[in-house]
Amino acid sequence: MSAVHLQEKKDKLIAGHVEEKKGYLYWVLNVVVDGKRKPKWIPTGRKAKGNKTWANNELPRVRREWTEKLRAEIETASPGTMEQGNSQPIKTIQPSSESSSDTPDSGDMDFVDFLYQWLDYKYKTATAASLDKNIELTTYAGYEGNVKSPIEPYFREHPITLNGLSKEMIEEFYQIQLERVAVTTVKHYHSAIHCALNYAVDKKILKANPADRIIFPKLEKFKGDFYVDSEVLELFEILKGHKMELIVLLTAFYGLRRSEVLGLKWSAFDFSHDCFSIRHTVTTCRAKGEKVVVKKDRAKNKSSRRTYPLIPFIKERLLEAKKQQDENKRLCGRSYNKENIGYICVDAVGDLIKPNYVSCTFPKLLAKNNLRHIRFHDLRHTCASLLLANGIPMEQVKEWLGHSEISTTVDIYGHLQFATKRNSAAAMERDIVQPFIQMQSPETGTDEKVVS
Repeated sequence: MSAVHLQEKKDKLIAGHVEEKKGYLYWVLNVVVDGKRKPKWIPTGRKAKGNKTWANNELPRVRREWTEKLRAEIETASPGTMEQGNSQPIKTIQPSSESSSDTPDSGDMDFVDFLYQWLDYKYKTATAASLDKNIELTTYAGYEGNVKSPIEPYFREHPITLNGLSKEMIEEFYQIQLERVAVTTVKHYHSAIHCALNYAVDKKILKANPADRIIFPKLEKFKGDFYVDSEVLELFEILKGHKMELIVLLTAFYGLRRSEVLGLKWSAFDFSHDCFSIRHTVTTCRAKGEKVVVKKDRAKNKSSRRTYPLIPFIKERLLEAKKQQDENKRLCGRSYNKENIGYICVDAVGDLIKPNYVSCTFPKLLAKNNLRHIRFHDLRHTCASLLLANGIPMEQVKEWLGHSEISTTVDIYGHLQFATKRNSAAAMERDIVQPFIQMQSPETGTDEKVVS
């Protein structure tokens, strides 16, 4: 509303109404700037269900407060500006889906609405060329998922504007989340919030990031479970003929990540020289409400792109699978899914075996056959533990697993260095135990009692 226009109608309140957006209620005021209507969205902080009557009852109070607030701003404006009718423009609050720009222009914007504008921006950096650093779609999906739950519900119930958000408020949110989830999970929430607020600083909406220098409790080192060799052999036995068989064999023998084994293509195998390479991955994520299969020709990091020797046992199983796949193509004809031709891990009709299927089916197979519960990813830990148990040096285990840093391998598997521990035990036995036993033997006479 222009300054002159508001002065002429001192007794009239700004018009407004209640509107629902993304399951929450807003008071929408019909603010006019230079003759153009620019609605101002004010979050009620309450969900739409069961609160519409309350919101409508509160609307007159909100209209009155904002009318007085805007009038006070006008009365403090300079006379020269008032005469020309060019007061400072009133900035608006709008949900991101109704914004005409990806760049928010006001710290008065509701924090959650700002997060959705930031998500729109990050989605573009994940799906198109950008001046900013491009991110993976899976990274965007992680941000989106964490904003939708639990960040949005919490800050809808505790509404705050972007410039009103403080470090203490963010820390309080984290503290509440730590009561139900692990520190690692809360750090994922922090990653989204911190990145979004950095964006606000970069756009000069905020002078500093209130999420900077937040200290989290010390993480306990995660120790994955694993099977011993006898359990691995039993697992292989129960999987014979199952469509998970080849996936489990490759993962257990080579310690592959789930995305790596599902991304294997026949073109990655050289059966003449008995080797294969990791150079393609398959993952899934949910972005913009849709489940997306992400296929890409690059692995997690440079070290993830590695080549393995093809052992005869695995080679035999692969050739059998190739023969069966060719037969399935012939039997299905046009019904066979041509989109995934070239992939190894497909079902009888050519559909990709999805990551979620692998993670959900694996524990069910274990339970059905009375095998000890482990996660599918623990097959990777099983591979590492068997290598270390057989005296393979940590540096070679690092290369086998595709870790970028030896510190990663040591942090995860340092407690499993069986060969080193055996050597240590042998040294202790040689230098201390054996001399002690010799000292106690009757031949030395050192254990005879002295009678005075």
